[in-house]
Amino acid sequence: MKILFLFLDGIGLGENESEKNPFIRAQMPYLQSLLGGQSLILSSAPFEGDRASLLALDPNLGVKGLPQSATGQSVLLTGINIPAELGYHYGPKPNPEVAVYLDGKTIFAKTVRAGKKAALLNAYPARYFDGIDSGKRLYSAIPLALTNAGLPLFTQDDFYAGRALSADFTGQGWREFMNLSDSPLFEPQEAGRKLAVLAGQFDLAFFEYWASDYAGHKQDMESAVRQLERFDGVLKGLLESWQDENDLILLTSDHGNMEDLSTRKHTAAHVPLLLFGDKKVRREFQKDIHDLTGVAPAITKALEIN
Repeated sequence: MKILFLFLDGIGLGENESEKNPFIRAQMPYLQSLLGGQSLILSSAPFEGDRASLLALDPNLGVKGLPQSATGQSVLLTGINIPAELGYHYGPKPNPEVAVYLDGKTIFAKTVRAGKKAALLNAYPARYFDGIDSGKRLYSAIPLALTNAGLPLFTQDDFYAGRALSADFTGQGWREFMNLSDSPLFEPQEAGRKLAVLAGQFDLAFFEYWASDYAGHKQDMESAVRQLERFDGVLKGLLESWQDENDLILLTSDHGNMEDLSTRKHTAAHVPLLLFGDKKVRREFQKDIHDLTGVAPAITKALEIN
């Protein structure tokens, strides 16, 4: 079995309110077709269709305060209720107390110990590594967990060689914000097909998308709608190239944010767990998942890496 984990930062299940929820405004015909014509909002969950399932997961985990990125992502990677053990939510980057959980206890570490292949499919530009090496930048939870497991982060060279994708899927950001006019550029569906090919090389493939959280903090409806519509094309290309029989794609988030642009803060909203694949595989995978802590144990069970 192979699993592709799509992590979209700051995506909650919001209400059917177009003035603040970009999931209502965005044109996402492909995802809506998989959800029986519904939008990705709270009232659509739970749902089970021919190729997709949707559950609503609690990111609050019984701890006061709004969920945060470092603890939320670390819970997804470990299955441990870290906010409950520490007594607080924390983010955006892991502090020393959170970082302890990301060394040896993650799905990346368990995959490596089982002799299987794992990768984070994002490519990082040279200036990212310069920032890490100089101490001016800290790893967020996901790259920290990956490197702690002894796995490399993909580089600009990997992106140019077709071994990884940019964080925005299409590569447009590398041209616009880093002035790399010769960098690879994909249409959304093409990027989705490329993602399927890359993920097929690993037992556990992970992709991190963070611009959604950024749009939420900026309360940028135009950017949020544009991102969602682009992602709908990526998802279409991905699933057109994905083999459902035994493999699984899962999509989830660490906390709410972009679904409610009336606030700059994170929200307490439940987050989606979207599963794509064979119905029997989906049912088996999701049967013990009720909140963020259930995702990592389901992955380890499915991959037989306990």
